Amino acid sequence: MISVLVVDDSVVVRRLITDALSDDPEIRVVGTAPNGKVALAKIEQLHPDLVTLDIEMPIMDGLETLRAIRALYARLPVIMFSTLTAAGATATLDALSAGASDYVTKPANVGSVAESIRSVREQIIPRIHALCGGRRGALAAPVRPSIGIGPNIGPNTRTYGAGHAVAPPMTPPLARPGGNPLPGATRPPATAPPPAPARTAPRTDRVEVVTIGCSTGGPDALTTVVRALPANLPVPVVVVQHMPPVFTKMFADRLDRTAALNVVEATGDMVVRPGTVYIAPGDFHLEVHRRGTEVVTKLNTGPPENFCRPAVDVLFRSVAKTYGRATLAIILTGMGQDGKRGAEQLRGAGAEIVAQDEATSVVWGMPGAVATAGLAHAVLPLGEIAHHLISRTAGGRGAKSMEVTR
Repeated sequence: MISVLVVDDSVVVRRLITDALSDDPEIRVVGTAPNGKVALAKIEQLHPDLVTLDIEMPIMDGLETLRAIRALYARLPVIMFSTLTAAGATATLDALSAGASDYVTKPANVGSVAESIRSVREQIIPRIHALCGGRRGALAAPVRPSIGIGPNIGPNTRTYGAGHAVAPPMTPPLARPGGNPLPGATRPPATAPPPAPARTAPRTDRVEVVTIGCSTGGPDALTTVVRALPANLPVPVVVVQHMPPVFTKMFADRLDRTAALNVVEATGDMVVRPGTVYIAPGDFHLEVHRRGTEVVTKLNTGPPENFCRPAVDVLFRSVAKTYGRATLAIILTGMGQDGKRGAEQLRGAGAEIVAQDEATSVVWGMPGAVATAGLAHAVLPLGEIAHHLISRTAGGRGAKSMEVTR
């Protein structure tokens, strides 16, 4: 049983979240709190497996509460509740940078309470299972400071960004006990480790494009990779990060301010140029197509794939068709298996595929699906991916530890 603490200043929202979670027999709301000060006391008392946290609250708001949680309970998963507004997107990105595990958006423009509950249920239940599956209990145990490491870092935590401690990778289950699959929470079973890539001759052929897919934990992982890339990167980078409208534009703008590369939210008919990162806009699939001697972006509102729009599979298919063997595809942290079918087509076209490893992933769903299917040429920790990307796009072979191909 996964225990959840719901934190929101609105009685209506607390009731809505509680009702949405009550439909899952494996989730139990053990308490609620109207602000961060009360929430911190209840975490100490109830030891929940996960906290849902509103951003705007009186007395102690969500960001202040999140920082306090990370200082005291570095392994406790926290899902932020946000609004689909520019202000909400900015606050959510701040929260992700401060160590939030994931976020969901509050229902907007829905016609009934039942529809609001359904919206919340579909968003949050798969995330809870992905973040808590296989790691229940002791997640809310206080962190004991380690001398010489830092006051917020415990022996079982990892850090990212500006030294923020976050929960170690969680293992999402394949299905609920009754056998019903969890939408978007599919993961290779722990008893079937990914096949080790065969160590043969390293790839040295030319790379003309890098394409990246990511979801849960992706904003931080993508930021880590993109910030490490040089301004003169000789190829374009096309990305799908599962995010709603408004959020993708805010994320692209924020990353553009801190990266050496140009980072933009993609629009239709943009000419794809080296040294630029193109992020798929929320609620649109992103594709790339040849137009004469140029490659341009195309957006469409086709049906969601893997419950997602934008979907990594859609982008990967178009990249396989447009660039073929001259592609370096990277699958970063994320729940579900979006990108696996697209990776199959990329692999068939001769592209090189790299998956983030489980130890550095927040959720090893998407990269795990690709790795377990034997589609990845290499499975690398997050800290090595940018180096490999730079080496390969410069015509190199990558570091010795990365010289793996199939």
